[in-house]
Amino acid sequence: MMTFLDFEKPIAELEGRIRDLKKLSSEGASLDLEEDVGRLEAKRDKLLRATYAKLGPAQKTKVARHPERPHLRDIIAALFTDFMPLAGDRGFAEDPAIQGGFARFDGESVIVIGHEKGADTQDRIAHNFGMARPEGYRKAVRLMDLAERFHLPVLTFIDTPGAYPGLGAEERGQAEAIARSTERMLALEVPSIATIVGEGGSGGAVALAAADRVLMFEHAIYSVISPEGCASILWRTAEKADTAAEALKITAQDLERLGVIDAVVPEPLGGAHRDPATALATLSQTIADQLKAIAGLDALTLKAARREKFLEMGRHLDGRR
Repeated sequence: MMTFLDFEKPIAELEGRIRDLKKLSSEGASLDLEEDVGRLEAKRDKLLRATYAKLGPAQKTKVARHPERPHLRDIIAALFTDFMPLAGDRGFAEDPAIQGGFARFDGESVIVIGHEKGADTQDRIAHNFGMARPEGYRKAVRLMDLAERFHLPVLTFIDTPGAYPGLGAEERGQAEAIARSTERMLALEVPSIATIVGEGGSGGAVALAAADRVLMFEHAIYSVISPEGCASILWRTAEKADTAAEALKITAQDLERLGVIDAVVPEPLGGAHRDPATALATLSQTIADQLKAIAGLDALTLKAARREKFLEMGRHLDGRR
């Protein structure tokens, strides 16, 4: 059964009634329930459309974190063929929170790198909830080196609350590893496209998102800090998370307007978790279009445009430079 969010209670009630009627129909009830089911489904779709058209940042945060949104393994299965995973940072260990390797996209070889949060409780624990350690970012750098050596585009997929803040990670140079990954991505001499799939949190997200093109799912979020973390710093309580979410401008629509991302990838009615196949088909086409636009650019042009793109984000548009 689908997991419903707190603001979806009326939708959940309709879904329950639809499910009950379909069950009665399948059990051979003498009543013709098809018309009733159709009426309820139309009402549900109308309510879904109205609800998702006016989502605020706090509600989008809940959608972005929905456990049934597409994960990296779903993206790889839907968008790529011949995926060959590569493990380890050649220095310390393998980090399952970041996965990647060689693959084919539309028949062309690419390097894929992304966060994997995990699908159920045990899987999430195994992948550390998508919170990477230093060795994960060093693995990402190793894969980017391979991409450059073999002249392959880099496609990254971001879904993390942030890098892992544990003692061991800090002892092994977490901040330095994130900085090196960000630096390496900015210096790539091959095309790169990053997609914020669900939650793009802090430097742990930026380390895989310093790309030529940054895409973002319609109901994803991308921020320097989580709303809860921001609220705990500013107001000493996580109860102000909704206020923080509003102030942080974390939605795809806000970030596109501010020039932080390049394109918003539309989601199916009710979010990507309701129809992952359609969401991923749309993502595949968007990536193909974006990659086509930059595939023929030489290394110097790519690096110059990428540099200007990120420098522009820090400029005040007040007539001064």
